Amino acid sequence: MSDSRPIGVFDSGLGGLTVMRELIKVMPNENIVYFGDTGRVPYGARGRDTIIKYAKQDESFLLSKDVKMIIAACGTVSSVAPHTGALLPVPFMEVVTHAAKKAAEVTKNRKIGVIATPATVKSNAYKMRIMEILPDAEVFQKDCPLFVPLVESGWIDRNDPITVNTAQRYLKGLKEQSIDVLIMGCTHYPVITDIIRDIMGEGVTLVNVGECTAKAAKAYIEAHGLANPNENIGTHHYFVSDRMESFSDTASILMGSSITGSVELVDIDHFKAII
Repeated sequence: MSDSRPIGVFDSGLGGLTVMRELIKVMPNENIVYFGDTGRVPYGARGRDTIIKYAKQDESFLLSKDVKMIIAACGTVSSVAPHTGALLPVPFMEVVTHAAKKAAEVTKNRKIGVIATPATVKSNAYKMRIMEILPDAEVFQKDCPLFVPLVESGWIDRNDPITVNTAQRYLKGLKEQSIDVLIMGCTHYPVITDIIRDIMGEGVTLVNVGECTAKAAKAYIEAHGLANPNENIGTHHYFVSDRMESFSDTASILMGSSITGSVELVDIDHFKAII
């Protein structure tokens, strides 16, 4: 069995491109459709019902592109509204579950840290998933709202004083808890992995949610005969709901290289929830 249809990925903005980057690494021949809801970002500042509505619209749009799998690369959707994927006619994945499993597998002292957006931290999604696997684990969470604008502004150099000082302030309390694993629970955060690693030290394992999710997606696709039979490099199509002008610059920061593939504007309000 095989399936040449694309994988669909959506996010409230462009942070999910780090998940797409990991998907391309592990499945370079797969076709991928990415939707970034740049007109309504951030989801984390919205109420629960609105987040659910937006997630369903995003999923509806991707289904219109005949995708074979949908990945919610948005940490807020993954934390607040993962149930929106339960009734989809295609497999659905979110970024919390597999990162939580990875953290539980690699911790030695069962002290796990989580950094994420305020909405994700407030939801306790990572903490609950970890505790299901390791009931005696200690989970320490810290919201880091300034990381997203710093990354999107391109202030990602390992020695950038503003980003380094911000990270030091955010991470100080987690270091004092002697954690040995830190989940980078927002898809923007892996872009500043070097800064975070320098502060936390080599004794702390950093968990990249995009990497964990991409590996899980690959395993599922291979196990269910959904791999693209075409061995050539896959095609990549990008859609946004606003601000196309700055897309390429921000995307290149998050992807780690210049993007290839078409970029189109979509009116997401035309896509209604189908479930």
